[in-house]
Amino acid sequence: MKILGIIPARGGSKGVPRKNIKLLAGKPLIAYTAEVAIKSKFIDTLIVSSEDEEIIDVAKSLGIEAPFKRPQDLSLDTTPTLPVILHALDFYKKQNIFFDAVCLLQTTSPFRTVKFLDKAIQTFIEKDTDSLVSVQQVPHEYNPHWVFEQDNLGNLKIATGEKQIISRRQDLPKAFHRDGSIYITKTAVLLEQQSLFGNSISYIESPKKWYVNIDTMEDWEKAEAMLLHKKK
Repeated sequence: MKILGIIPARGGSKGVPRKNIKLLAGKPLIAYTAEVAIKSKFIDTLIVSSEDEEIIDVAKSLGIEAPFKRPQDLSLDTTPTLPVILHALDFYKKQNIFFDAVCLLQTTSPFRTVKFLDKAIQTFIEKDTDSLVSVQQVPHEYNPHWVFEQDNLGNLKIATGEKQIISRRQDLPKAFHRDGSIYITKTAVLLEQQSLFGNSISYIESPKKWYVNIDTMEDWEKAEAMLLHKKK
């Protein structure tokens, strides 16, 4: 299976300004993802998708290809992920280069390992699903079977639509949320269904000990604390 690895890294982040190249323990944030992805035995081509020249220069210095400059209209706060991926695929299509799947790796999850990344891709290949996402288990108190939402009258109803609530924690089915670390999708699903997920989704759980998704300065400080703890 031929896989295109994409690291999306636009320059206009607001929660942590310039976070993609901001130094985390002396290294640009993007370097943590780059160093792991470059060592993956499954990723055939690894690129950065960015509209920012400085980010592109840093990426190249880390050994990541930057074969194009992403258009500004695909680099806004409101730009979804899918068009960014499709833009990259279209770039290669024009060169008659095709991939079976795309692996999206966000810089905001810097502590994934090579072993974890390769395990995720291997799982995706073996399961032969439309996509795979990395996840965290939802704590039982936030399980959707215990969550309420408003009905049309402003009263509460069980979010899952059940009439009776599951009373015992032990009886709750496991629930998961995307943690942002890894997304892998078959190219055919991206192009034909215009979807990151398709109809079948396999998953891999990220270890809690190194899970962080950097969106705010509080997240950044958490990442710094995690690295400090690791050194100790």
